[in-house]
Amino acid sequence: MIAHVRGKIEEKFGQNGLIVDVNGVGYELMVPATDFEACNLGEEKKFYTYHQVRENAEELYGFSSLTAKKIFELLISVQGVGPKAGIAIMSLAEAEEVRNAIANADSAFIAKAAGVGKKSAERVIVDLKDKVGIPSHYGATEAKAQLKEESDEALDALIALGFQLKEATAALEKVDPKLSVEERIKLALKK
Repeated sequence: MIAHVRGKIEEKFGQNGLIVDVNGVGYELMVPATDFEACNLGEEKKFYTYHQVRENAEELYGFSSLTAKKIFELLISVQGVGPKAGIAIMSLAEAEEVRNAIANADSAFIAKAAGVGKKSAERVIVDLKDKVGIPSHYGATEAKAQLKEESDEALDALIALGFQLKEATAALEKVDPKLSVEERIKLALKK
């Protein structure tokens, strides 16, 4: 299993394809649109990866944060949502906004993803609403998604320490988001 790759962005192709050169080996990654847009040719980046092996193909999906990868894995666990639909959903906004849309049962937002219909979006909500944790904010996801929030490093750190996504968001719920990442993690671990 390939857990992550770190290397130089050699090529960008299609709507969300990258080739990342890792010490002379080029890995082809499919990434969400938000990550694709943030990549510049020649820069070094790290991607957490999901490696899908099928009978006739092997595909590698990359994410700039561990939280995004975990949300993607939850999405593809839903019946009828494959990796391509999962990437399309993750391409709607930053990972936290996608998680928040699911937590708020915003199926209209999820249905905007290419190849995801109304029924699939509703199935995502029903299957994952209790698995993604509490909403970080309430109301229309669209307006908040346009703000393009940064990835929550404290949430990523808690997931890396072994917390489930739901547990990590609950632990950070009452911690002041204006504190430093280290302080937020310390306070979350005390709860």
